[in-house]
Amino acid sequence: MKHRSARLTAAAAVLLLGALALPSQASAREEPRENAQDRVLVFSRTAGFRHDSIPGGIAALKDLGAKHDFAVDATENPTAFTAANLARYDAVVFLSTTGDVLNRTQQTAFEQYIAADGGYVGIHAAADTEYDWPFYGGLAGAYFDSHPVIQRATVKVEDRAHPATAHLGRTWERTDEWYNYRTNPRDRAHVLASLDESTYSGGTMNGDHPIAWCQEYRGGRSFYTGGGHTKESFTDPVFRTHLLGGIRYATGAVKADCRPEQGYSPLFDGSSTTGWKQAGPGSFTLADGTLTSAGGMGLLWHKKEMRSYSLKLDWRMTGDDNSGVFLGFPASDDPWSAVDKGYEIQIDATDTPDRTTGSVYGFKSADLAARDRALNPPGQWNTYEIRVEKERLKIWLNGVQINDFTNTDPARSLTSGHVGIQNHGAADEVSFRDIRVKELSG
Repeated sequence: MKHRSARLTAAAAVLLLGALALPSQASAREEPRENAQDRVLVFSRTAGFRHDSIPGGIAALKDLGAKHDFAVDATENPTAFTAANLARYDAVVFLSTTGDVLNRTQQTAFEQYIAADGGYVGIHAAADTEYDWPFYGGLAGAYFDSHPVIQRATVKVEDRAHPATAHLGRTWERTDEWYNYRTNPRDRAHVLASLDESTYSGGTMNGDHPIAWCQEYRGGRSFYTGGGHTKESFTDPVFRTHLLGGIRYATGAVKADCRPEQGYSPLFDGSSTTGWKQAGPGSFTLADGTLTSAGGMGLLWHKKEMRSYSLKLDWRMTGDDNSGVFLGFPASDDPWSAVDKGYEIQIDATDTPDRTTGSVYGFKSADLAARDRALNPPGQWNTYEIRVEKERLKIWLNGVQINDFTNTDPARSLTSGHVGIQNHGAADEVSFRDIRVKELSG
């Protein structure tokens, strides 16, 4: 359990839960398997329009839980929203809820649950819920405004590292009821996917139309997707994987950088390596918008000289592999020039503290406790932010700061230089996606 014990002791939970009785129709609960690590509450009460996809949605979420080791309880009874009961859950899913579904006491319990590291998942009409509760509006990210008829549209996938969207290509064609929202959540949430309004009729958000997003909110985690109006959504394996990733983020099972992100420009956009140069042996293969290291030891570096900047990129190892992100080195056809004159932000599953993931290689270890809490294991995507200002270097892993280093070596300088990714050796396979940069003032 990641946060359940922090909310309620086991003894108190037994006493309080024994006193809690919910109507049988809406609160029939499945007993968790002995090895279930997480428990999710699905809440689908409606005080307005009721979607006929709700039963299929509950069935799909229970099926996902059975296959992926989390228990799912479903209810439409708002009395489930007590501090004692909510403490049992790693995430609460609002499945196409509509209107005012909780009273003030229940709202307070849910606010306290989120503040204690709770998780929220909103599906479709969850944005058409609790208009007079500002906390909920902030948690969901945006309120529903209107929608056109059900139709096919192109979804632009903006983040291919988050577990809800990592399985998708750069675009996603699907049919649904596409909500317009009263406000754009981009300035306060991290947009995972948006609608291409030119591919369907009825979009009203002036060409910037987020449709799925995530955020850290007042102590907890929030994921919202606008999909899920149709019954067919919940039998679609691609959409179900989308939901699974959102749930895994909300429970804390998988980490992701859900800070708002604006102002970045691509250095590698997934289509070509124009502007990049390979130094030394080995290479990177390009497939599905992903660069994967092959052979070595070499370095793929970008020809643009960087000064004060924030560099973000997504990376994934397959096992105990080795790679790194180099910065602050001069242009050269010799990869050892970057080793000798720049700095490497290490990617390595196992090594000494100053030579493992998150370290400034050979100079400073990451905060290993923070790194371990933020790190996704081999096989899953991680996101680095590497921020350089003058001679100071800061590193974030999946949104968590794990290193802060200042250069004092007169033979090296962070004030200018190039950035690159390493192909370490023939036995090492590390992949990179969505390398982008934002220049910082000063």
